[in-house]
Amino acid sequence: MTTNSDTEDPIAGLRALGLRLSADALASLVADAQERGLAPAAALATLVAAERKERAQRNLARRTKIATLGAFSTLDRFDWNHPSAIDRPLYEQLLSLDFLRQGQNVLLRGPSGVGKTTLVQNLGLKALQQGYAVRFCTLAAALADLLKQESAPALERRIRRYTVPPLLILDELGYLPCDSRSADLLYNIVSRRHEQRSIVVTTNLAFKQWGTVFPGASCVGALVDRFAQHCHIIDIDAPSWRQKTALRRPAK
Repeated sequence: MTTNSDTEDPIAGLRALGLRLSADALASLVADAQERGLAPAAALATLVAAERKERAQRNLARRTKIATLGAFSTLDRFDWNHPSAIDRPLYEQLLSLDFLRQGQNVLLRGPSGVGKTTLVQNLGLKALQQGYAVRFCTLAAALADLLKQESAPALERRIRRYTVPPLLILDELGYLPCDSRSADLLYNIVSRRHEQRSIVVTTNLAFKQWGTVFPGASCVGALVDRFAQHCHIIDIDAPSWRQKTALRRPAK
């Protein structure tokens, strides 16, 4: 008497057991093992390695989608000679992600168009490649997302989007004014993450000017204290790169 297990296609069986490799990839591995005359243990080791690689790639793709880093230039295209002042050694040290493992923060500060967003997006990419969950967005978008929640339970569920990931990147603090409730929400995020999970912020403002973003908010001083307590600061002094490249374009 023949059972299903006796006649089942082994590739279909492996897929049914939850292997993520495609049927074509599995068939290719089986054919290669047969051609090379691999012993069962060696064939299984090859299968395990391929499955682990496939799962890692899928996991990275999923986390990359959630991170919403957007399109950006990679570091090999960043012109380090453009800024008149930038602490490149500190930035390269940050790429080791020690700050992330220690729950420390990072601030990139400088005028618009000098590459702050590109640099923090590359930090986010590095973290993704090392297996961390990342959330990237402008501060204005994050606050708008939270402010539209219509109940306290809904807000509490949504705020986890900004408190749970090991790395939160908030871009463009200081470009749009915010009200006191927005300040309270940002303070809530910073407090929950304090000394536990890292925040990276880009801004054009010194700490003492953050109060101008949240006029009348009483929590700004405490917010800055918590964020700045364990914070690596990179100041960038440069003319706008976007304006520089615009000037190079031929007139129409």
